[in-house]
Amino acid sequence: MTRTRVVGAEEGADDEARRERRRRARIARVVVWAARIVGLLSIVSIFAPAARRRLEPAAWFGLPVEASLVGTVVLATAGVGLMLLATGLRRRKRRAWQLAVLLCVVIVVSHLLGRHPIAPMVVALVLLVGLLWTRREFDAVPDPLGRLVVVRLVVQLLVAGFVIVSAMLLFVRPTFLLDRPSVGDKLLHALLSLVGVEGPVTFRFVWYDDLTSAVGLTFGVGAVVLGGYFWLRSAEPHPQLSPDDEAGIRALLDRHGKADSLGYFALRRDKSVVFSESGKAAVAYRVVAGVALASGDPLGDVEAWPGAIGEFVTTCRRHGWVPAVLGCSETGARVYSREAGLDALELGDEAVVDVATFSLQGRAVRTVRQAVSRIKRAGYETTVRRLRDVPAEELAELHAAVERWRGGPDERGFSMALSRVGDARDDPEAVLVVAVADGAPRGLLQFVPWGTEGLSLDLMIRDPAVTENGLNELLITDLLAACRGLGVDRVSLNFAVFRSALERGERIGAGPVARLWARLLRIASRWWQIETLYRFNARFGPAWVPRYLVFDAVRDLPRIAVAAFEAEGYGGRPPAVLRVLRR
Repeated sequence: MTRTRVVGAEEGADDEARRERRRRARIARVVVWAARIVGLLSIVSIFAPAARRRLEPAAWFGLPVEASLVGTVVLATAGVGLMLLATGLRRRKRRAWQLAVLLCVVIVVSHLLGRHPIAPMVVALVLLVGLLWTRREFDAVPDPLGRLVVVRLVVQLLVAGFVIVSAMLLFVRPTFLLDRPSVGDKLLHALLSLVGVEGPVTFRFVWYDDLTSAVGLTFGVGAVVLGGYFWLRSAEPHPQLSPDDEAGIRALLDRHGKADSLGYFALRRDKSVVFSESGKAAVAYRVVAGVALASGDPLGDVEAWPGAIGEFVTTCRRHGWVPAVLGCSETGARVYSREAGLDALELGDEAVVDVATFSLQGRAVRTVRQAVSRIKRAGYETTVRRLRDVPAEELAELHAAVERWRGGPDERGFSMALSRVGDARDDPEAVLVVAVADGAPRGLLQFVPWGTEGLSLDLMIRDPAVTENGLNELLITDLLAACRGLGVDRVSLNFAVFRSALERGERIGAGPVARLWARLLRIASRWWQIETLYRFNARFGPAWVPRYLVFDAVRDLPRIAVAAFEAEGYGGRPPAVLRVLRR
């Protein structure tokens, strides 16, 4: 009876947390759309007839036309800035809220001083009141970049633009200018160029006037855009598993490791982890480009998954990250959808081979059988051993060979790879399959434990100098043949992205959309191994297990795609951009 009451209390707390998340999401949506509307109205108000009269020399409290133009540029910048802040407000970023309040004040004051239509000012005032009323809802913590760093960046860009334009005016040939302006006029002209306003200097050549204005405005806009970006960008902490986190993950894998073939990859050292309050479940993730990428299903007891998912989503909301999950199962997608309101999209299929039913006999595996026979005749042999049975000297040799073969410091992979070989801290039950020819290693497969009776492919690599076909087929078939002696009854091979879409496009009677989508995937296969992996996996007669991408909103998919490509090692943000962001 006591246990029933405790479970009911936990379920009630979870329901309350879900209702609170939905309430805050509704508030954020209202504020986001209000900010966009106010920004748009502010921009439109500039072009209203009453606003155009404001540009006359005596229309703005008797101030000169330069002041009127500056006010107009400030109002336009505030309107555009408010529209750009919508993304930060949607993530409930505290700094986005602060800037939105400031811009609302600027818009209201600008309308009061100028002769703009009254409606945008009223709407901006309502938004300002709403922002102040809901200030507690915008509590996403700022990134580690300090305010002084942002101010320094903005000041540096503005000073650089001012100095360049001033130099262009002070050292220009006198024949380029009219009326011999003073040094003060030239400096004032350079200062006004930063906001795109015409200064007191008159040029003989229009192209030089346009050049100075373009240079100044470029630095001015760059200061606003880059300053706003670095002020608002989500934190991207350096991921690292602490010893306690790693011990907690291993404990969950020992008890529930057989539930998910991707569970062991939570031990990647570039991931972070959050645990449920009970400690019975966890979600491992990595933050890339403002996206918190989790992979596979939550670890641990299925009944405790809601707690871990709640902690993961809460962490994302607190930091303004976009939550996403790569490669979770159908069960995981359902739980994410029910507990966090996330949507799911079928990403592809995992190839799982049943050891008991696999055989090299029969017409269906003739291609594999022929490839294995051919590579054996070329003198290749394999060994299949648990990690604990491989001598340390040989492990060091294999590690050096893999580094040489891959040609770089990192192996591609995130959701289904460890990016390390034969690590002493890895589970000794991991399996290495090594192909040798002429006394030297030529290819290697590494499998990590999937519970106590399964293996999951981690690494498939070979010497680029190997020209014979069939080496990977030999490695896999020899592993499957040795599985009975290892006590393994199932093996997870490669992941085939959009496999079902390729298969549907090949069916007789497939519609034009299915055929077009399959054709596009084949074209993409020229750069990424989409169709190749599907065809290769299909040779072993696996069972196809669907895997899903879980996301918060459709508008986040482009950002998630960039983050996923970068995490998996297939592209993303250019290295030069990453170096600047880390600085």
